[in-house]
Amino acid sequence: MAVRTVVLEADGGSRGNPGPAGYGAVIRDLASGEVLAERSEAIGTATNNVAEYRGLIAGLEAAAELGAAEVDARMDSKLVVEQMCGRWQIKHPGLRPLAAQAAALVGRFAAVRFQWIPRERNRHADALANAAMDAAAGKPPRASAPPRAVEPSRAAGLSRAVEPSQGVESPREVAAPDSPARALAREAAARAATRGAGSDPATTPASWESRPSDTATRLILVRHGETEFTAQRRYSGRGDVPLSARGRTQARATAARVAALAPTVAAVVSSPLARCTATARAIARAIGDVPVRTVDDLIECDFGAWEGHTFAEVRAGWPGELDAWLASTRLAPPDGESFTEVAARVARATDALLEAYPGETVVVVTHVSPIKLVLREALAAEDAFLHRLYLDAAGISVLDRWPDGGIAVRSINDTAHLTPL
Repeated sequence: MAVRTVVLEADGGSRGNPGPAGYGAVIRDLASGEVLAERSEAIGTATNNVAEYRGLIAGLEAAAELGAAEVDARMDSKLVVEQMCGRWQIKHPGLRPLAAQAAALVGRFAAVRFQWIPRERNRHADALANAAMDAAAGKPPRASAPPRAVEPSRAAGLSRAVEPSQGVESPREVAAPDSPARALAREAAARAATRGAGSDPATTPASWESRPSDTATRLILVRHGETEFTAQRRYSGRGDVPLSARGRTQARATAARVAALAPTVAAVVSSPLARCTATARAIARAIGDVPVRTVDDLIECDFGAWEGHTFAEVRAGWPGELDAWLASTRLAPPDGESFTEVAARVARATDALLEAYPGETVVVVTHVSPIKLVLREALAAEDAFLHRLYLDAAGISVLDRWPDGGIAVRSINDTAHLTPL
């Protein structure tokens, strides 16, 4: 029978590092601590880290076979926990395909929470790994570790990863705190889940349609105009590539469109990179010489070693890293930044704008990744949204946010002003 939430304990070891290696994984019922499944295997010659990743993968596969919706993954490997949470880069090429495989499995669950635990609290999985290595070496089996009770997790929310808790049984979320909109949505969902069929309609929260529009802060999100890298479809992150001639023409057309959309603008804010500030200055002139303020948190994702390369070049040069990056927003390009990290700073920037300009209109000139992440949050979309949404250079998206957390996305990637160009 399918279970809602399980605890996954995984471990791996190598006698020699590299040397004869094996892994172990245990799946427990969260409420009772009952062992639901065990997995172990000797994997030949490998490193400790490879064996630990193999244990995690086997455990996630077992949890999926049991029909689990959520997984509390507990490991004594800080490296695996930190890499799966996206805080440590995966520099060893042998680990990248394994991380990508694990990330793909994580995507099959509603939530997977990672937690570091001390080695003595991972004895069952460790014993399974050692038994697999002993069997491969022809040694007699050791006494297995006795099952132990598992304290129910008190973690709230449905984040994909959580911080290592330094031995605290109940994990804490690694993601930044919910925005007001996401928190309100969670509360509304909880109310809807517990509301009976005969509920009083007067207690039902009003929709955004009933809110007066003049109390909302309107964000006009503008992607910068075209650059040479844009035209050549190259990764363009922190490199300060200027607008091309076509990009400057697009910026002027976008400025006229924004002026028509919002005759009164409280502020124009921009990423500090030249392609954005040039676009922002054109808009500021069109709406009455509003000062342009740069916000560092609005800068594009750092694509690290991929900067300036095309997708085809990255696929040829970093196939494992690319697969891992596409599979998980927690993983970063080599020497780069993960989308999870970008999302945290962009949320910080937009929340500050909402506080500074309540009920007013703000033009935000930035890049593809920040705009996609804002729209993903506004639409309560999944991570796949980031790779399915296309945003043109100089395209405009508009959303309203109310003080109580309500959101209305008015338009996405408006390019009507660019048609003749």
